[in-house]
Amino acid sequence: MDFLAFVKKWSLLCSLCFGIAVYVLFANVPLLQPVGDIVGPFAVSLLPVVLFMLLYVTFCKIQIEDMRPRAWHFWLQAIRITLSGLLVWIITQAEDATTKLILEGVFICVICPTAAAAAVVTEKLGGSIASMTIYTIIANVVTSIIIPLFFPMVERSADISFLVAMSAVLRNVTIVLVVPLVLALLSRKFIPRFTDKIREMKNLGFYMWCFNLAIVSGLTFRNILHSSVTGKTLFWLLVLPLVVALVLFSIGKIVGHAYGDSVSAGQALGQKNTVVGIWLTVTFLNPLAAVAPGAYVLWQNLINAWQIWYKEKYGELKW
Repeated sequence: MDFLAFVKKWSLLCSLCFGIAVYVLFANVPLLQPVGDIVGPFAVSLLPVVLFMLLYVTFCKIQIEDMRPRAWHFWLQAIRITLSGLLVWIITQAEDATTKLILEGVFICVICPTAAAAAVVTEKLGGSIASMTIYTIIANVVTSIIIPLFFPMVERSADISFLVAMSAVLRNVTIVLVVPLVLALLSRKFIPRFTDKIREMKNLGFYMWCFNLAIVSGLTFRNILHSSVTGKTLFWLLVLPLVVALVLFSIGKIVGHAYGDSVSAGQALGQKNTVVGIWLTVTFLNPLAAVAPGAYVLWQNLINAWQIWYKEKYGELKW
């Protein structure tokens, strides 16, 4: 297998490794550090722009007739709320500060809404872009409601009102998700030849996501290295998100299987908007717990990489 074939086959894994390697190189080679100080912030500033573009490209392929709520959408919300509530109760019972910190990391991984880019991976795995898009909107609305209810129980100092939480989450959803969706639907109506050309570019949105993922992985690795958490606490904040990811992906697939949409449901519950999760943790909870959602983004994309490999090797996901 030649190099390009390997990169194409393991695109997500290569993006993760490339982003981390570039960060390590620019952070540790004195000659490159000044360049990194300029290029790094510029690359991070590109994230929302590229995300907007890749979602627009993906939504140009959407099946409008499929854009309706499904029963599993609401079952997964009920499961996410229940798991979050259970973790809140466990956190309130914890007497040890370290244990509480680790549990907060797990809690934020669970309560995080679905990533806007989940539709891109869902398409790659053969799921429904339309169903995933509707679910993502529902998940973010639900998140904006439950955050003001749960956060003050987790951190008594968390001063977050219902309106603050709702406006922050919904603003993110509107800019990142709703606007490219509306533009894509308008484009399909008024410039169909253009959208037809986009639909012919099969993996364009996916490779744009790989570009973003390389930047995110480098940024995440830097944050983990510079975290003031060490020892066993850091170990659990890095490892438990893997357990959470496996559990959430599995529950989603089990629920989705009952409705004939295990791929979409698995991504819906498992693929998280960790950028929002990190912001929520740093702003309202113990900032040290932000290591957990940072680690989650690496684990969820390793899971996605394995799923894509399996799908391309065997033709379909069997779970």
